Amino acid sequence: MNETQAITLGSLKPAKPPLKVITQGVLAFLAAVVLITSYRFVGIDPMAFIEKRENAFTYLFGRELTDFDRKDARIQAENLLKIVAMEEAGEELRQRVARSGEAAPLGMTMHRETEALAEEILSKQPEARRAAFVDREYRQILRDKKGGFFPPETSPSALSEYGHGLVETVAMAVWGTLIAVVLAIPAAVLAATNTLALLVQGEGRRHRAFRWGCHFGVRRFLDFCRGFNEFVMALIFVAVIGLGPFAGVLALAVHTFGILGKVVSEAIEAIEPGQMEALVAGGAGNMQVISFSVLPQVMPLVVSYSLLRFESNVRSATILGFCGAGGIGFLMFDKINGFEYREVATMMIMIIVSVSLLDYACGKLRSKFI
Repeated sequence: MNETQAITLGSLKPAKPPLKVITQGVLAFLAAVVLITSYRFVGIDPMAFIEKRENAFTYLFGRELTDFDRKDARIQAENLLKIVAMEEAGEELRQRVARSGEAAPLGMTMHRETEALAEEILSKQPEARRAAFVDREYRQILRDKKGGFFPPETSPSALSEYGHGLVETVAMAVWGTLIAVVLAIPAAVLAATNTLALLVQGEGRRHRAFRWGCHFGVRRFLDFCRGFNEFVMALIFVAVIGLGPFAGVLALAVHTFGILGKVVSEAIEAIEPGQMEALVAGGAGNMQVISFSVLPQVMPLVVSYSLLRFESNVRSATILGFCGAGGIGFLMFDKINGFEYREVATMMIMIIVSVSLLDYACGKLRSKFI
């Protein structure tokens, strides 16, 4: 009696040729070598998060203040009161000399008169006013000594200033994306082989050479535009036209133009050719075919990618402010240099909230076109 051999999924699969198995093994080995080499180059160390956790806590929430810190902060606050009084006294003495027309006292004489007038100014101030000034400066100095990002700055004046910078950042992203979209669509038509064959018809040597040259030139130009990061572009435009948001708009527009031009051109090459052929057979002109067949097929993708790039440009516009291209990033860079991390935390929270809202709104718009 013959035994029936069980049929399994493995037995139904065709055997792999030995050359294919060797090729896959070599590729797997090369991939492992690349991963191991790159791992050593970038210095990935998961234990660093555990070993440096105290540094992270101090950086975010500030360090623990000592009695010496509090005593030193009190001395600084009291000295600051005297410094302010000295400045007021010096200004008043200069005004007196200007009104009298006499020569101003020099050297130590001027210093002694300024000190005497400063003591007089302090003596005339109510004790409660001086104590309130010292306490206010004392708390501010303690906050500076403590450091950290929390709690964030919530004063109305600061929120108003940062809100204006945030609006400027979003405006940069809007115009950078808009300029890129307007320029990317015609560039994509010239970079796609099927639309080029429609615009430049003929199979002669000159026609083929012109189509190849146009396709190659436009594609390489798009590569050039997206080959540079927005930050590098912003540095160039700031050096050329000066500080301000206009440099950021141009930097975003150039980089986004390169990305959208490539994406849209590849989408045009992947469209259904039947619609184009039907319009051409019906006697439609080149521009009519592009307007009523090509663009309607790729427009949902254009809208989707444009909104996606707009979200990305809002985040990129924030970083462009670090090189002088305006927006809230310019204010953030100034506060970071001044070690005013609570103000930085406020701006970071505002950016995160605004990006989340824009992402939600863009998602709703994207769903209408896809």
